[in-house]
Amino acid sequence: MVNNMMHNTLQNLGHYRILLASNSPRRRELLAGLGIEYETVSLPDIDESYPSGLKGGEIPAYISKKKAESYKSMMTEETLLITADTIVWLDGKVYGKPSDEKEAEEMLRQLSGNTHTVYTGVTLTTREKERTFTVATDVKFAELSPEEIEYYVRKYSPLDKAGAYGVQEWIGYIGVESINGSYYNVMGLPMQRLYRELLKF
Repeated sequence: MVNNMMHNTLQNLGHYRILLASNSPRRRELLAGLGIEYETVSLPDIDESYPSGLKGGEIPAYISKKKAESYKSMMTEETLLITADTIVWLDGKVYGKPSDEKEAEEMLRQLSGNTHTVYTGVTLTTREKERTFTVATDVKFAELSPEEIEYYVRKYSPLDKAGAYGVQEWIGYIGVESINGSYYNVMGLPMQRLYRELLKF
């Protein structure tokens, strides 16, 4: 009975071939947890630049839409494409993926002892329509010592993560004092909101 209920809940997605456009193992793991069948696609060297006037959640929303444009040529009538982008925002400044370990350490020094906001923009795209939404989560970091920061960056090499940290890793265990909002959003996909948006879509 429970399986039938779940099947009915998600049956509106049954006629779509769902594509997750992402290199992120976290996003793939999270989407798999919804229990829907999907495939992953990834194009190299997608331009993730954005207009300088954008702020906060406007940035990942813009980039997730821009990513969707890059994949449109490989979509058919049956395709439902999911693109996403995540940034860390502190004091009016964007913290994306660090370019090297030195920049990763500097990012974590600035996040240390402060509350930052994680924004994820998600775009759902078919040939007929497109829907973009943004979710915000506030994350409060404890004061991190230079030794803790150096240990984390050396051991976990978080160069593929916005703000140079993965909340599900060691730094999250020892550094995150509190989270206001979706935990999964900090990992890279706001699952509860995504589920609701897929149902409506």
